[in-house]
Amino acid sequence: MNHQTFQHNRNYGCRITELSLQGHRCVSLENEKLRVTIIADKGADIYEFLYKPRDVDFMWRTWVGLRERTHFVPTSSRGNSGAHMDYYEGGWQELFPNCGNLSLHQGAEIGQHGEVLLLPWRYTITKDEPDEIEVRFEVRTVRTPFHLVRTVSLRGNEAVLRIREHVTNESGQEVHFSWGHHPALGWPFIDESCRVDLPGCRIRTLADFTPATSRLKPNQVTDWPIAEGTNGEQVDLSRIPGPEAAASDMVFLEGITDGWYAVRNIGLGIGFGVRYPADVFKQLWYWQVYRGGRDYPWWNATYNIALEPCATLPVLSHAAARGEALSLGAGESKEINLIALAFEGSEGISGIDSDGAVIK
Repeated sequence: MNHQTFQHNRNYGCRITELSLQGHRCVSLENEKLRVTIIADKGADIYEFLYKPRDVDFMWRTWVGLRERTHFVPTSSRGNSGAHMDYYEGGWQELFPNCGNLSLHQGAEIGQHGEVLLLPWRYTITKDEPDEIEVRFEVRTVRTPFHLVRTVSLRGNEAVLRIREHVTNESGQEVHFSWGHHPALGWPFIDESCRVDLPGCRIRTLADFTPATSRLKPNQVTDWPIAEGTNGEQVDLSRIPGPEAAASDMVFLEGITDGWYAVRNIGLGIGFGVRYPADVFKQLWYWQVYRGGRDYPWWNATYNIALEPCATLPVLSHAAARGEALSLGAGESKEINLIALAFEGSEGISGIDSDGAVIK
């Protein structure tokens, strides 16, 4: 017997909660398996990706945390980077229309990781039913002429977040851009029992992106998952070391034609996976900080990784000079789809399909 009499303020099935965190408008999408909290007032960042059956949030949170921006004034500008790091709470950012440090291209100066991650986004609840919920977020950039729309949805009893994005160049000329996603994973999910699953690809290290505490030799290209260490030893990048590694590594994974990855915590028996369009995001940036991020902004105190699908190597201006930047002509649009999911199991996987199913 169905005892339901009305649906607003639903406390079962798929549901949406609008809330405020540190003065930011947020939207929480929830079903039996997941709770995903998105900060509408700051980049539509995914602040929480909680797998409810195990009470594990995959997202890393920085020691700075989410803070009310109206009560914080940076002590100075950050030189050639921009304001991103002063407000970086962790979680998952959209990088658009620049990936990496400051870019000056087509007359537009764009700070670290783009414009949209510091802008407030408008949102509309477009579907609110017990078996499926959907929210549309949108933003217009300030220094560039783009309209970006992100629609996120959850279906009943699935641990799968579906993301559909649509970007339009609203100007009267061709405009270049880069594009990426930056989901940072941390404790309690990330520990030394974690393993990374990827399709076949190449590892590239670049001297300009090799920290002083890196385990890896700069300017090398090797096959996944083995890289050459600073002393010629083999380093298996599919295995996450513990914080005693005191290392910080940055590599770029290229040659991926089937866009997916998974990180498994063998001790917990759960994993986090992403499927993305490899024809758009041709690089997978692999950022690793194992208590080896010396001095500002990490102070040897952080332990996290991020696997970031990005359209290009850093930064937009350099990518454009190499002829690798994305572009849209006047009035043109582009649409992409991504999936993020939680799954059970500790065995390695060989893929994630377009509907979010894990392939053993």
